[in-house]
Amino acid sequence: MFVPFFENLRKTGVPVSLREYLTFLEAMKAGLATYDAEGFYYLARSAMVKDERNIDKFDRAFAATFSGLDEISADAVLEAIDLPRDWLEKLAEKHLTPEEKAEIEALGGFDKLMETLKKRLEEQKGRHQGGSKWVGTAGTSPFGAYGYNPEGVRIGQKESRHQRAVKVWDKREFRNLDGDVELGTRNIKVALKRLRRWARDGAHDELDLDGTIRATAEHGYLDVQTRPERRNAVKVLLFLDVGGSMDPHIKVVEELFSAARAEFKHLEYYYFHNCLYEGVWRDNRRRWDAQTLTQEVLRTYGADYKCIFVGDASMSPYEIAYPGGANEHRNPEAGQVWLQRAREQWPANLWINPVPEKYWGYTQSIGMIQEIFENRMVPMTLQGIETGMKELTRG
Repeated sequence: MFVPFFENLRKTGVPVSLREYLTFLEAMKAGLATYDAEGFYYLARSAMVKDERNIDKFDRAFAATFSGLDEISADAVLEAIDLPRDWLEKLAEKHLTPEEKAEIEALGGFDKLMETLKKRLEEQKGRHQGGSKWVGTAGTSPFGAYGYNPEGVRIGQKESRHQRAVKVWDKREFRNLDGDVELGTRNIKVALKRLRRWARDGAHDELDLDGTIRATAEHGYLDVQTRPERRNAVKVLLFLDVGGSMDPHIKVVEELFSAARAEFKHLEYYYFHNCLYEGVWRDNRRRWDAQTLTQEVLRTYGADYKCIFVGDASMSPYEIAYPGGANEHRNPEAGQVWLQRAREQWPANLWINPVPEKYWGYTQSIGMIQEIFENRMVPMTLQGIETGMKELTRG
């Protein structure tokens, strides 16, 4: 019965294999998600999605295959009354608070709720709007749509208004996690996770399960062991282009910066304009009176840092190739000289470009930067940053 689901997954581009499909069927046969639409969704996703980039494709295939799975018609409710009591109780109580459960018990419990529902469905004629007794829309009756009652069974409503039942596959929280789209902060964090080197440092604040089991077996009593939390030990040096043609990309660069600060414990950053020259800065409001000599940055940070330039690389070719070519000051040395020095100091280097890759060939300066970086330039998409992080990992 799940063959159409499997086929829809393949059609939407989810690389699900027969082995993963059989694993899903075994889980269903074992009863891991019986009569639970949300549990069924997560079970299927866990079994058949191995890469977060495919979660949105999975959600679309799931919605196409099981459209209406969480909707309940009046006839369906009458049939549902004959289903096992334990399932109906769990389904009804799933979204109730302890106070709401107590209120149901005070009214006669679950049996009373379902008995009253069946009776009203048999008695009711036509559509009912508002009120607190009949099955209808709005109002406070426990049965119907677009109203509110903690004991309620939703009938004929295509969406949740009080979030008592959530179609997680229609929410599509991962809809931006596609390899070719531009990024938001969450997506960038996913991509930056490819650049990691784990180390344990700091206070002992994480449970060491294996150590606890071993110590308990040795001593004959529960001996809880802790260890330092794992942290990402990668060191990153970020150079961010600001101003001019970068203004349209401010939002996505801010998101990259925010994600990088959250992901990397050892992160240093500096700003530049168009091309790297003899000075960089930390505060854009004081870019002229509080610059740091680029030569000092080269001396301060060792070759173990991963160096990432972020910029559109769109400028006059003179700004890269000639002394005095900068558009805001007279640079004693050409920009390409400073870029070469940076690449020599930090062999693991990368240029991330927010300009869509299909337009790179129309700007001469982008080609010049690509040549300086030996084609280690990637677009600011999930796939692009993931490719870049792999390049940096290789050094």
